[in-house]
Amino acid sequence: MSTPMNKLLIAVAAVAFLGVAPPAGAAEAPEVPEQDWSFSGMFGTFERGALRRGLQVYREVCASCHSLSLIAFRNLGDVGFSPDEIQAIAEEYEVEDGPDDEGEMFMRPAKASDRFVPPFANEQAARASNNGALPPDLSLMIKARKNGANYLYGLLIGYVEEAPEDVEMMEGMYYNKVFPGHQIAMAPPLFEEAVEYADGTEATLDQEAHDVVTFLAWAAQPELEERKRLGVKVLLFLIVLTAMLYAVKRKIWSDVH
Repeated sequence: MSTPMNKLLIAVAAVAFLGVAPPAGAAEAPEVPEQDWSFSGMFGTFERGALRRGLQVYREVCASCHSLSLIAFRNLGDVGFSPDEIQAIAEEYEVEDGPDDEGEMFMRPAKASDRFVPPFANEQAARASNNGALPPDLSLMIKARKNGANYLYGLLIGYVEEAPEDVEMMEGMYYNKVFPGHQIAMAPPLFEEAVEYADGTEATLDQEAHDVVTFLAWAAQPELEERKRLGVKVLLFLIVLTAMLYAVKRKIWSDVH
């Protein structure tokens, strides 16, 4: 007959087993392709052409489902857009404002000070339009995922038309080599010539993925370049200060030695 101590040991063993045992059908951690990003490293910067193209990919493809709620239109000035270009982009959208003199809310063209307009009025509307799945906001997506830029790039190019034979796909799901679990509710968003680039760049799948990831990397950390410039200045200051302190030390202790 089992004693209370035996029961306790059995329960602990069961919990430990369940905690480490992988779920049925679980696949190995997918490999995320490493890319050479212009904004990587101490002196990296955002390529302005890629940012413009990435904005175009976001507006023409991603913005139909995904919001960019933390970025205002005026922020585009940091990536080379003129005030007139920013205003022209903003005026393509309408935002709710008010109340007016009669206490009513009204719609007006967006201004440079407004944030990017979300594609859906609320979460319920977003889910209803996407078979129950909620498209995440992309403002901080690069920071929200491990190895963010490489992961998102791999996700965008990682769709496979047919899943492996040993994988049973759930209804309405798509197989993706990089997405955890490999089954994703989002249909492949990018394909060859999904957009016609304004600068004439060939719109390959790889180019589109690189450009929109670069844009989203900027959206997640628009202060990146300024932070790097400040860091370089601080390092130079510390180097000069160290040299000066060493020279002063040599001067003060020269008589002792």
